Formats: sequence, structure tokens, C-alpha cells
Amino acid sequence: MILESAVLDVKPGQEADFEAAFGEAKAIIASMKGFNGLELQRCVENRSRYLLLVRWATLEDHTVGFRGSPEYLRWKALLHHFYDPFPTVEHYEGVHVA
Repeated sequence: MILESAVLDVKPGQEADFEAAFGEAKAIIASMKGFNGLELQRCVENRSRYLLLVRWATLEDHTVGFRGSPEYLRWKALLHHFYDPFPTVEHYEGVHVA
């Protein structure tokens, strides 16, 4: 499993609109191959900052499948105009420790 993380800095004053748009966008990403769930958390100290965590079966399910899909264009149209600066997305994999 791959965990995608992104810190989303939303333009101040647009938090409610962002959350409404994310509600619509969530259905888009949830329909994608390899999607295994997501969490959207709002920062307590900075109310314009959100943490997005998305679980994917493989890295390619996100980077090729989702980002290369027509659905991604709708995702971008719904959400990308809220961000300042544009978020950095990183991917993580589990570490097995004894």
C-alpha cells in the first residue's frame, strides 16, 4: 500500500468553499482503481491548512491511473484554484520493524 500525503494551504476565507468542493471531489477520487480511502484533516493552529492522506494500492494507481485520467481534470477544476502555494505531494510506504 502507498500513502499519499499533501499539505493543502487554502486561501484564507475560502475554507468553507474548499470543503464543499472537496465533498464533490471525494466521489471522483473514490471511484478510481486502486483507491483505498482518504482522510482530510484541518489544522488546529492554522485553520486554512489541511492535511490530505490518500491510500492507494500502488504508486502507479495515483501517478499514472488517477493523474492520467479524464476524472483528474474535473478534480483539478474543483480544487486546484483554492491552493496558495500549490501543494507538494509525497508518497510513503510502510516500514516493517521487528
